[in-house]
Amino acid sequence: MNIAVCVKQVPDASEVKIDKATGTMVREGVPAILNPFDAYAVEEAIRLREKHGGKVTAVTMGPPQAGDVLKHTVAMGADDVMLISDRAFAGADTWATSYTLGLGLKKLDSLDLVICGKQAIDGDTAQVGPGVAENLGLPFVAYVRKIVDVYNGKMKVERLIEDGYEVVEVSLPAVITVVKEINTPRMPSLKGKMKAKSLDIKPLSAEAIGAEADKIGLAGSPTKVMKVFSPPPKGNRERIEGTPNEQAARLVEKLREMKIL
Repeated sequence: MNIAVCVKQVPDASEVKIDKATGTMVREGVPAILNPFDAYAVEEAIRLREKHGGKVTAVTMGPPQAGDVLKHTVAMGADDVMLISDRAFAGADTWATSYTLGLGLKKLDSLDLVICGKQAIDGDTAQVGPGVAENLGLPFVAYVRKIVDVYNGKMKVERLIEDGYEVVEVSLPAVITVVKEINTPRMPSLKGKMKAKSLDIKPLSAEAIGAEADKIGLAGSPTKVMKVFSPPPKGNRERIEGTPNEQAARLVEKLREMKIL
């Protein structure tokens, strides 16, 4: 199987800070990492290649330094990478990002499957996966927790729903987004790290992928982030002091007063 995995470089959530004056995220000095949900997508792609053969290509759109997360995927076991990078892509929302990634993916030959993490931790929209599917004109399945089987140009998967899961059969090629229940991502191997270290990543520009200027970056984004902020705490808060047993007893008392118990 020839599989593409869409990944994203995101700020480390443990280090994120908000500028109170502007309401925007402070990115300077904040370490960047592979979007955690994308690690599950990379792992699942590698497992499918190990079982069915083929090739795994990691794809990202971002600044030149986004190549670092592509090297991480190679250290995990990906075969090849694609970095789509151009100043013209700056300010892209999920609509413009999906369009740009779709054009990049069309440059890959004979794709059988595109896998994305369910969402990025710096946006939490879960819109890019289905957006990519729409731009590629491929069937889409969200929140896949297990790939049951691949056979005769089709794939059977289990996808999470609110009260359980359902089994879905989809024709290939297709696009799926996966949840963390699907696997446990492997650690980068020494061999993979050595391969990643010597990797020479040549970015693809907007012109190289044939992007239309009015469909990329800020110009091609129908939505714009005006402000990012932490919501204020709601309700009255009470700190319960004492030993663990005293705290537990007081908590039960409070819950009974609220008629929750």
